[in-house]
Amino acid sequence: MRIRGNVAVSACTALTGVALTLTGGAPSAVAEPAAGCGAWTKTVVASGYNMLEGLGFDGRGGLLLSDQSATGVGGAIRRLDAGGARSTVTEVDGPGAVLVAQDTAYFVSGLSVPHVLAGKTDGSIKSIDLDTGAIATVAANLRLPNGLAQLPGGDFVFTSDMGPDQRISLVRNGSYAGPFAGLTSTNGISYDPARRRLFVSTTFDPITTVAMYDVDRPGADPALFTLPGFGPLNGGDDLTVGPDGKVYLALSTGGKVVRLDPDTGASCTVADGLPLTTAVEFGAGPGWDPNALYATSYLGTVTKLTRE
Repeated sequence: MRIRGNVAVSACTALTGVALTLTGGAPSAVAEPAAGCGAWTKTVVASGYNMLEGLGFDGRGGLLLSDQSATGVGGAIRRLDAGGARSTVTEVDGPGAVLVAQDTAYFVSGLSVPHVLAGKTDGSIKSIDLDTGAIATVAANLRLPNGLAQLPGGDFVFTSDMGPDQRISLVRNGSYAGPFAGLTSTNGISYDPARRRLFVSTTFDPITTVAMYDVDRPGADPALFTLPGFGPLNGGDDLTVGPDGKVYLALSTGGKVVRLDPDTGASCTVADGLPLTTAVEFGAGPGWDPNALYATSYLGTVTKLTRE
């Protein structure tokens, strides 16, 4: 089962000083800088939404968007078709990541500052039947879920970068089943079926980190890739694994999208000048370019990033 999941053009430049650190006593090593991501163009394909937190292609010509209210109360899952038509799939409070798996789309709810301040644990994972439009609750009573991925056996894992517990959490048989791993300030998460690896990014840690977990070795230390720059000023957000096997990460505060090669640890900038970018996904389904990245932002925009 394949799982698919947040200005002037600038040439992509290599980020230097990327360190690949293997935990479990392995020495740190500095990876060679990437040759560069090449030149990508930026085209705004939609604007006027509220705060867009995540996205996922439904495979039927639609792009599903998690649209948060600026006040933190309310929100919705919106649908944008390739022709520009807009609709609302369902109203939901504090929607987060969107994940599409074959005929079902999943999304998380209960992600907002008011929920943090109130200490609420009323977050959830919900599903959308893409054939009928029916909405169902997969899991409830979760604390501030942000990113979402599904493991090969059907379990879900979600991240949180706010509140008292910011580790990766496991959901099994519709219920919270405890922490999945000890990484903190977690945000973006994506399962790569080709490698059988789970990739997770951090947001507020002093060093921006992408962790790679081997799902066949539960409890094993992950490989840790660190990116240059001060973590909170990068603001690592959602990520995706592209068809090329590279990891594409939105840096919200840094206003850019970077590409990480998990085989070498090298990274480069795909595009900058993208303020408050939250999530990225490659196009999928009728009308959407499978070779282009689509990025959401808290400014309510969807931007298409295309290799020149």
